[in-house]
Amino acid sequence: MLAQLFVAGVVHGLIIGLAALGVTLVFGIARFPNAAAGDTMTVGAYGGLAAYGATGSLLVAGGASVLAAGAASLLGYLLVFRRLAGRSLAALLVAAIGVAFLLRAALGVVFGHQQRVYQVPLAWPIEVMGLRISPMDITLAGVAAASLTVAFLVLYATPIGRQMRAVADDPDLARVSGIHPFRVMAALWLLAGAAAGIAGMMLGIKTVVAPEMGWESLLPAFAAAILGGIGSPVGAVVAGLVLGIAQEVSTPIVGFTYKIALAFFVMLLVLLVRPRGIFGRVEGVR
Repeated sequence: MLAQLFVAGVVHGLIIGLAALGVTLVFGIARFPNAAAGDTMTVGAYGGLAAYGATGSLLVAGGASVLAAGAASLLGYLLVFRRLAGRSLAALLVAAIGVAFLLRAALGVVFGHQQRVYQVPLAWPIEVMGLRISPMDITLAGVAAASLTVAFLVLYATPIGRQMRAVADDPDLARVSGIHPFRVMAALWLLAGAAAGIAGMMLGIKTVVAPEMGWESLLPAFAAAILGGIGSPVGAVVAGLVLGIAQEVSTPIVGFTYKIALAFFVMLLVLLVRPRGIFGRVEGVR
């Protein structure tokens, strides 16, 4: 039973980790908590749902979710956050909440508020060492692993990724060194939006798609970003896995209603021992 819940927790943790990756990147480089990250997930879920309904292909749906969420994220930067550069943290946070409400309202107008589902075909579970694993869970885990691999390759193996980390460590020095701030910030918002879009599509497949789904997932994403250490992409993913597994494994003990609260309790316990999070970074992206 616990092993089965552990497997479910891994998939759920990967969803949280992808969302937390976008949160920690924005915080580490743009220096503010992006409260619109959850609703960017919702944009990705609806983009993927529309593409899946038209083509029946999860691959196309994944691409559509990345494009939709990436475009929404980049537009938010160009139209709102870029204009507020240099403002106080409170101003940026309020602006992010406003963008979140705007995205949610727009999705409600376009798609309605009724719950929708991905009509994925049912398949018999696969027996692996006594565990019954859904083929869809295996597919989603593979999608998440591939998405994380691409994101980390961008961050650590490309010039734009190195520039992002340079801006995160010392924005003034990066600017003096000839790094173009606009190009770095545009790439940041596209990458953060793409990660959120894949997370939204995965969450939509596992549950339902509704305009409020991303907002309800925002707290776990923030919790994972904090637990992993703000500014640590690896920490965000590891913490997402920890929280996802903690939530699922605790279900028989505390019930479905309180499992999210227990995950936050785990976060508090870890932070009491390591106030800077698992990977110990306060700011910057490493």
